[in-house]
Amino acid sequence: MQTITELALPYLPMEEASFAENPWPGLEAARRQHPWLSRCAFGYAVHQYDAMRDLLYLDRSLTGAYEDVVDAMEAHGTPWGRFQLESLLASSGESHKRIRAVLAPAFTPQQANRHRPLMRKVISDLLDEWVPKGAFDFEEFASYFPITVMCSLIGAPPEVIPRLRSSLEAFGLSMSMDRAFLPNLVEATETLDAFVQDLVAERRGNRRAKGKEDLLEILVSTQESGGLSERELYDLLIFLFVAGYDTSKNALTLMMDALIDRPDIYRRCAEDIDYCRKVVEESFRFLTTATIPRRVTRDITYRDVLIPEGTVIFFPVSIAGRDATAIEEADSFDPDREQSKKHLAFGMGVHICLGQFIARAQIEEGLHLIAQRIRNPKRAGPSSWRPFFGVWGLKGLPIEFDPAPALETVD
Repeated sequence: MQTITELALPYLPMEEASFAENPWPGLEAARRQHPWLSRCAFGYAVHQYDAMRDLLYLDRSLTGAYEDVVDAMEAHGTPWGRFQLESLLASSGESHKRIRAVLAPAFTPQQANRHRPLMRKVISDLLDEWVPKGAFDFEEFASYFPITVMCSLIGAPPEVIPRLRSSLEAFGLSMSMDRAFLPNLVEATETLDAFVQDLVAERRGNRRAKGKEDLLEILVSTQESGGLSERELYDLLIFLFVAGYDTSKNALTLMMDALIDRPDIYRRCAEDIDYCRKVVEESFRFLTTATIPRRVTRDITYRDVLIPEGTVIFFPVSIAGRDATAIEEADSFDPDREQSKKHLAFGMGVHICLGQFIARAQIEEGLHLIAQRIRNPKRAGPSSWRPFFGVWGLKGLPIEFDPAPALETVD
């Protein structure tokens, strides 16, 4: 057995723009040198599907590496640094269990399905506004869909989105490990914090009647009964706004980018919502957005490697599903494939994404109606890539297309 520091490991340049644009050569080279483990700029990276799945399950031996992220960003004492250290993603143990229990009932599969008519209404309204243009930046268009749904669930007016959009965009780069982003992250945190405090104050003056409660009403009532502190209430709302904006927007943009090159699959999405579900799951496997940071809280021995307490490990689940050592024909986009190994897009263990069922439902519904209204999409200009650390994805996806009416009546 060797300690992780004794291994001759490859270096995975996840911080470089060239890696974000095309990670596959670097990953292949790393796997040739070591089957599952690399060094990276801020610790180590697990680059093999099975190892990611196995290690992410070890909740008792791992915690979110958010203090290490704040250290790397030199952000202690800033509003953004405080948020990273105190948010739901950074919490663990009883605190995490308590806060998650407040939110969990609103994010079940049953609740997600109950909101599908709302999701169809939101995307239909957006399509009515944008489709007549015949060309636009799909990433920009997609950004308004999940956050409008989340505003409706929280009880915030959708009119706030345009003025919050730059802050939400900035906050989406929170885990990018680039200190140049810190001033924008601090400003975004202050803007969002002021907004959610105003939102709560307005709700306390205009309460929802029993039977008409939304998520904001539930959270405010929970705080008033002692189930949340005031600060936890505000941080949860910031977390929900950011989560409702960034990840789903980037996932939907990556999905459109993949389907532009697969017109037969895309056309079928317009006809069959059940097929859309398969396409969404295959897209999450094929390419997704997240790299998950973890700190080891007690020594782990895995595959004859000792990983000591205090080691920082990054899990790039964004690329896990393209690992040919674990998944047959990993580079083939096949919605009808047998999903023998589940994708890792939403993480694993106790920190598995709370909003996964909402995300699945809105992307399924969105894709179904987008494919009806945006026919024969083609790229109309170049795209660039977001930093690989954190929430990865395309920055801009200019498209042109044939506008079309919907094939079905929206509920």
